[in-house]
Amino acid sequence: MSTLRMRNLQKRYDNGFEAVPGLDLEIHDGEFLVLVGPSGCGKSTVLRMVAGLEDISGGELMIDDVVVNGMGPQQRDIAMVFQSYALYPNMTVADNIAFAMKLRKTDKVETAAKVAEVAELLELTMVLDRKPGQLSGGQRQRVAMGRAIVRNPKLFLMDEPLSNLDAKLRVQTRAEISKLQRRLGVTTMYVTHDQIEAMTMGDRVAVLRRGLLMQCASPSDLYESPENLFVAQFIGSPSMNVVLGSVSVGDDDSIDLKVGTQTISLIGEAAARLHRLRSYEGRDIAVGIRSEALGGDGTASVDVAVDLVEMLGSELLVHCTVEAPSVRAVDSGVEISDHRASSIVASLDPRHTVKVGDRLRLTVDTLRMHAFDLESGAAIGRQ
Repeated sequence: MSTLRMRNLQKRYDNGFEAVPGLDLEIHDGEFLVLVGPSGCGKSTVLRMVAGLEDISGGELMIDDVVVNGMGPQQRDIAMVFQSYALYPNMTVADNIAFAMKLRKTDKVETAAKVAEVAELLELTMVLDRKPGQLSGGQRQRVAMGRAIVRNPKLFLMDEPLSNLDAKLRVQTRAEISKLQRRLGVTTMYVTHDQIEAMTMGDRVAVLRRGLLMQCASPSDLYESPENLFVAQFIGSPSMNVVLGSVSVGDDDSIDLKVGTQTISLIGEAAARLHRLRSYEGRDIAVGIRSEALGGDGTASVDVAVDLVEMLGSELLVHCTVEAPSVRAVDSGVEISDHRASSIVASLDPRHTVKVGDRLRLTVDTLRMHAFDLESGAAIGRQ
């Protein structure tokens, strides 16, 4: 097992494009860390620099406290699993798994024993004599992983390995990968654009945007305590509801958030949690709340009009209109909609009866509200 450290890691191309301006990130011994972000955010570029497939323009990349910037891929003792599997179609499963050991001229008896061990671990024993073309997508993915495991590498790198699988198989395979990684204890960096994969698989998740680290934390911390508006809206499905609001402080120590013509009052623990809002009195901010914090237990309420109802079985997603402009994170910073009304989503108990056109009064769990600065996009009230 190993550690991986990036200190001001940079990637600039000859045309001047800066894909990674300077990344500081550490992956702990035995940790499963997921890099996630929108397309073009630089996550695959980072992975390729770690693998030695992409030159490093600046900064340091360290494996077990050894700087490896100038080392080739083979010298780094890293195993990589690609989304394309990259299996040899003319070889059997056994030969594909054993390929790296044969290149090292490992003893045949030792190779056969190791292949049998890995095949049993991955439930591939019954297909060792088959060719990749005779396997399902999930089996081919496990063969690719077996070829990586058999090398006993310091690090596993996985580049969107589930993107070629159908939805049902993706769920099954991501669970298998997670259990396998925990069993092996190999330090792993996993790249995906799918936030559900990121949140269900990672010990920690690093969110990238334009090559910059927005936040790195456990899945629960990312979801419940986003450090900025981008993370708040990127993590979670449905996305966090964010609208424009203004702040006023009451005589009774409450904090009032005016959203359109309605007021949401924060009192007691809710006011203490977002205490820094007091310094924003008389100013506009972005007010955020997740869909499941609407319509359940709460000390405040907001009136909405129902536009769309989606029955998902375990929950009822109700799309509503609220009289307040929407706010979202954009490349240039924070953007406020020109429209006076915006759409929000509430997640309700599926036993509710709700119809399009209804007027609803949704309760608001003020202990789960979020606030963001309109200039920086940074979360307010957490320090």
